[in-house]
Amino acid sequence: MLNKSNVRAAWNGVMDESKNPLRNYPISTAHMLMQTLAWMWSAIFSMAIGSFAFFGASVVAHSLIIGGIVVTLMVFQKAESGGRTADPY
Repeated sequence: MLNKSNVRAAWNGVMDESKNPLRNYPISTAHMLMQTLAWMWSAIFSMAIGSFAFFGASVVAHSLIIGGIVVTLMVFQKAESGGRTADPY
């Protein structure tokens, strides 16, 4: 049965970086893989609805959303660690 807890569990299983299998990779690798998966699913859904012209807009939208989530996550993680980490540059 489709209810709120099932939808939440499915969402977290895919989109929550601490629960999906990509948690085993560094954040930059996980981000790249999530971008690739987003593009793949954008292409699949665009072809499924017969609108390949929509693919470009979908790729941009997915990239912006996932990129924003990852940047936010990185900022929050740095803040949680006291904001004092070694600067890699």
